[in-house]
Amino acid sequence: MQDLLRVVVRGAGSELTLQPDPLRRLSGRGAHLHPDLACFALAERRRAFGRALRVPGVPDAGPLAEHLRAVTVPRGTTDGAAPGASPDSKVGRPT
Repeated sequence: MQDLLRVVVRGAGSELTLQPDPLRRLSGRGAHLHPDLACFALAERRRAFGRALRVPGVPDAGPLAEHLRAVTVPRGTTDGAAPGASPDSKVGRPT
């Protein structure tokens, strides 16, 4: 579970917001999510946060989205790969 980001809900009533908890120290029920924007989008589309955190309605995901954008590195930029090279590319591989 080290690769997962813990998420908690903060606020009350209609003012619920999703807050990232990377240090895993905030109190309350938590949900875990891969720190990836695609996984976040899927969870949001399925309305998984409300069910996992047992809150009514749909909490505001703005702070969580900002955190994920800040920690997510686009593929091929600073991960050591050659510019423009895709790790799934079959160019130059023996058959």
